[in-house]
Amino acid sequence: MRIDGSGTLRASCVLCPNPGPMTLEGTNTWILREPGARGVVVVDPGPHDERHLERVARTVQEQGAQVQMTVVTHRHPDHSEGARYFAELTGAPVHAVDPEVRVGGHGLSDGDTLEADGLAVTVVATPGHTDDSVCLLVGSDNAILTGDTILGHGTTVIDGDDGLGSYMESLYRLQDLVRDRGVRTLLPGHGPILTSPAEALSTYIAHREARLAQVLDAVNTGATGVEEVVDRVYPDVDEQIRFAAASSVRAQLRYLASRGELPGEVEA
Repeated sequence: MRIDGSGTLRASCVLCPNPGPMTLEGTNTWILREPGARGVVVVDPGPHDERHLERVARTVQEQGAQVQMTVVTHRHPDHSEGARYFAELTGAPVHAVDPEVRVGGHGLSDGDTLEADGLAVTVVATPGHTDDSVCLLVGSDNAILTGDTILGHGTTVIDGDDGLGSYMESLYRLQDLVRDRGVRTLLPGHGPILTSPAEALSTYIAHREARLAQVLDAVNTGATGVEEVVDRVYPDVDEQIRFAAASSVRAQLRYLASRGELPGEVEA
């Protein structure tokens, strides 16, 4: 996959063969490189799948380039577990918010600029999916790498009972960024690229607000705990991902409680 935005940057994707209910078609490992440059930034090496990691390293070599740094958008194993082996393969440091994920690299803070052989990538803090989630703005190509904050299809899980407030703030922040910076492409951690960023953000926000309304309605009509809300709001959820629905409901209940909209007798 190649994205030619402004004509100054190319982003290629190596898909990890780890499809599943939570990973969609698999983890997207992104290779960012200015045309003709040798320095490459790899984003989200993926799980500890040696064949995949070796394929990413080989792809970079075949481009006549070299990995200058690796960046991890968040700590989940399907994005980060392979970081140490990938660092061994390439000799490049791994940067991440979570110190447990870093390999010879540094932390990532909102507004940081990462530079690699003419390529500039800006870190955008977007907590919610996890508390360490970041997106990466590539201004020269009007593109944002979204990790799991925005997926190519479907919606993401909130990892943490108190994360929905942060997640909603992150969605609104990305919506403003897309508008203000003229972003044309979202490159997600799973699923296909999104070429209508404003529409994608509006859809995500509308979905979350609709779910909150459903959860509140379930509570107002008798549901008194997480599992009862899941039964009413996600009646057809696959048992394999019921835990994810329960996680989302807990986050939704905490968020409603923080807004003073949840009856006191309901367990959040």
